[in-house]
Amino acid sequence: MNEYIPHIPAEFVMPLNINGMRGRMLHLPAPSKNRTKEILLVYGHHASLERMYSFTQAINKYGAVTMPDLPGFGGMDSFYKIGEKPTLDNLADYLAAIVKLRYKNRRFTIAGFSFGFLVVTRMLQKHPDIAKRVDMVVSCVGFAHHDDFSFSKSRFLFYRWTGSFVSHYLPSLFFRYVAMNTLLLRHLYSRMHNAKHKFGDLNDEQKKAMTEFEIQLWHINDARTYGATTALSFTVNNCTQSLELPVWHVAVKADHFFDQDKVEQHMRVIFSDFHKVEAKLHKHSMNVIASEKDAAVFITAELKRAFNKKPK
Repeated sequence: MNEYIPHIPAEFVMPLNINGMRGRMLHLPAPSKNRTKEILLVYGHHASLERMYSFTQAINKYGAVTMPDLPGFGGMDSFYKIGEKPTLDNLADYLAAIVKLRYKNRRFTIAGFSFGFLVVTRMLQKHPDIAKRVDMVVSCVGFAHHDDFSFSKSRFLFYRWTGSFVSHYLPSLFFRYVAMNTLLLRHLYSRMHNAKHKFGDLNDEQKKAMTEFEIQLWHINDARTYGATTALSFTVNNCTQSLELPVWHVAVKADHFFDQDKVEQHMRVIFSDFHKVEAKLHKHSMNVIASEKDAAVFITAELKRAFNKKPK
């Protein structure tokens, strides 16, 4: 087994079946009896339980952590299987079903990573009964509005329209089995625009392991869902409803995806209070083979104090 490829012990993963869609859910129990915080983590785009395992290990120090698959992500069945589409509202309702299944009437902390924060926000907006039970909301390089992206207009439109195109059945098959075939990805992936940020500080063995894991992610995530949620990201507006909740936003100064000033402006429209902390990272997120130590960069000193604070 390659030491760089994330591996989750079987006892921490359980099967998940919601509305006929089968996936998995990771649960890390609290590290001690006095760590009573319950944390629900929602991963982002192009992700899986393995992709985010190191981050769950990092926040597990502050309480029990649960992280479910999203439909069409991480190898889980997609909404298309049950005749639905991966809209933000459908994803929010799915997450609400997870909350009701996992937490019943208990209070909990919720964290969303990048795209996952869109789902978290919409879920809290649509389900005020759940929002009342949330102690703390955490955004890890999250966003709230399509204007938050810092891309040039041409790149912005390219991602938006390419995502929309791939969200259709036949183009999604071409994308998955031709554009994302194993041989092509092995030879070209490290040269792609966004990949250059991911590979910059890795040695040759790490680059090889990362390429293989990236290929796995492209293959287990539903291509049609990927296209639809990409297009969604470039049209989204979560600023239409406010929440009486504070948000802790973990930003990255060198984030090549988002304009942090705009992110803050939009989050202040939604949340009753805004706390910004800065992770010392030179790209949007840790790479897919990050260790627990690498992932812990997102748990800043200010966030540690917030996690350790007793809920009112």
